[in-house]
Amino acid sequence: MRKITVAILVLVLAVNAQIDILSLFGNNTIRVPLLARNQRAISNPAPYHPYLKYGVHAPNPASVPLHDFMNAQYFGVISLGSPAQSFEVIFDTGSSNLWVPSTYCQDCNHAKYDHSKSTTYQKNGSEFAIRYGSGSLSGFVSTDVLTWGGLKVKDVQFAEATEEPGETFRRGKFDGILGMAFRSISVDDLDPPFQRTMEQGLLPQNMFSFYLPSRTGSSGELVLGGYDKSHFTGDITWVPVSSETYWEVKVDSIGIEGRKSACNTVIIDTGTSLIAGPKDEIDQMANKMGAFASPLGGIYVISCGQAKSLPDFTIDMGGRKFVLSGPQYVMKVKVFGFPVCILGMVGLDIPAPRGPLWILGDTFIREYYSIFDVEKERVGFADVRHKLR
Repeated sequence: MRKITVAILVLVLAVNAQIDILSLFGNNTIRVPLLARNQRAISNPAPYHPYLKYGVHAPNPASVPLHDFMNAQYFGVISLGSPAQSFEVIFDTGSSNLWVPSTYCQDCNHAKYDHSKSTTYQKNGSEFAIRYGSGSLSGFVSTDVLTWGGLKVKDVQFAEATEEPGETFRRGKFDGILGMAFRSISVDDLDPPFQRTMEQGLLPQNMFSFYLPSRTGSSGELVLGGYDKSHFTGDITWVPVSSETYWEVKVDSIGIEGRKSACNTVIIDTGTSLIAGPKDEIDQMANKMGAFASPLGGIYVISCGQAKSLPDFTIDMGGRKFVLSGPQYVMKVKVFGFPVCILGMVGLDIPAPRGPLWILGDTFIREYYSIFDVEKERVGFADVRHKLR
């Protein structure tokens, strides 16, 4: 199965805010601050249709998600090399490779890695390519020291990108992507950075967890080696991983009242902003809610006044029902300066044998603290504190 990108509109106005320096906290867990960059205003929207993020357009290499979709991009800072060269990256549980722009990329308008300035650089030189609906990201493999959360990880393999796939990547507010899924989907079978970190014995537990902020400028957090109880309430519900590829689990049911899905496979993906599901089923749910498909492609518009009266979207898994209310899955954006409300869902048809399936992206993860336990191959969920209800 290959990764796919969801690109519906070019988002060109972002609110920037400072990301704190990575720091090491107590209990030996490593905390990487995350920051939301809002993407609520849209101008000159490109007529993109949803690009499949999990394998339809990529017959050979895997691909990585495109961020963000109308709400926020979540960034943290890493560094590569000695002395350190810093990059803002998206931590993505839906892919397994690390890539950053190279100084050999003439069209990359981001921070660039210069291996000639690193004393710990090791040449590899193997060609590297990831296919997207909008083009190919290409470059070559290098090896160097990765620093994240204050941890120095030796001999990390990553791609130096010499060509980025299209305007959406070039305009993105992130420099690169750090994949946190399993090695089985890694392009060129490169070791994922988290695996390298585990192998070098740098973590108290072989797990990581995400707290995503719900407001621009708010501080989120990726914890390496554990989880932070201050970010959630109640018990953790653990669900076993059903496929050691993506962070894939089985659910008992998913959907709204009267429109439950026939599909029971779900991927938990921090690299996808919305909830994605089979197109026919999303269409039926949107129709029941009174939303209509936008001519801009792939999104569903609804009256902002309806949000509080919309039915709950419920995922039943691990013996618990996880509920998203209307205000939690409706997004308010601006199109050409006018406020518009859209559903935080998109139709996505993934063919057999991998599909059909659902993807629970940031719309879900913002409301439920998510713990990814590599050693026990399970995902844990708990109620985020101060949730909007």
